[in-house]
Amino acid sequence: MPIAYSDQTVLITGASSGIGREFARALAARGAAVVLVARRHDLLDELAAELRSAHGAVVEVIPYDLASPSAGPDLRRAAAERNLRVTSLINNAGFGTFGHFRHEDPEQLAQEIAVDVSAPVQLSSAFLPDLAAAGNGFLINVASMAAYAPTPRMAVYGASKAFVLSFTEALWSEMRDSGVAVFALSPGATDTEFNAVVGTDDATAGARMRSAAEVVATALAHLDHRSPGPSVVDGVSNRFAAAMSRLMSRRAAVVLMDRLSDPGRRRPSRGREGRRLIGCASA
Repeated sequence: MPIAYSDQTVLITGASSGIGREFARALAARGAAVVLVARRHDLLDELAAELRSAHGAVVEVIPYDLASPSAGPDLRRAAAERNLRVTSLINNAGFGTFGHFRHEDPEQLAQEIAVDVSAPVQLSSAFLPDLAAAGNGFLINVASMAAYAPTPRMAVYGASKAFVLSFTEALWSEMRDSGVAVFALSPGATDTEFNAVVGTDDATAGARMRSAAEVVATALAHLDHRSPGPSVVDGVSNRFAAAMSRLMSRRAAVVLMDRLSDPGRRRPSRGREGRRLIGCASA
């Protein structure tokens, strides 16, 4: 049955910018209460003020770094302390690095795995019992087009998003009779802070950018289906590329991705490899 947004309290990670911020705007406009989670307290406060002014929305702000090893229980506790009954969850926060794996900082890679893999698992585990008890909400995990093929120069990021896609599709099956809609959202290159913070446009291989609002519109249109499937890809060209990736051999897929991500095929990049991106929508 259609989502009754006015009955929803939606916790959104990575809400300070990009896709997370657009989710907050779209859901507040539909009457949902939103819980904004990200590291940057000032940006969360600005967004909260905007949503209250524009929509009269109920908004809570929880500044938090998703790299914490106790993200799930910490955020569930924070919600309980604010007397919040979370009925829906959007795991959007993520960050990526660009460069050859052998040159990456091991500590930064551990943080990347914590935010991109561990946090969605922890938060899903922490809040799914509440979502199932409410029985009328949703869980959206933001994956990426990088989930559909190995991604040289972004090896950990691509692998983390492949994990998110597989994990979420399995949860979709497990939760089918619960009343909770579960699916993975896979954007391609999106006009967010991703490239600016990573420090190079090579991270998205020069692909045409979709807007964060377009990505969110795709997600909410999918959610409004009578029976949403386990995953949705944003953009016609991205959906075609995802379908084609399933027809290619693994060797052909990784060779193609290596060519697409090669800075040599584009103008020389002045960006630094391996810079941290957190709390921004995943490309």
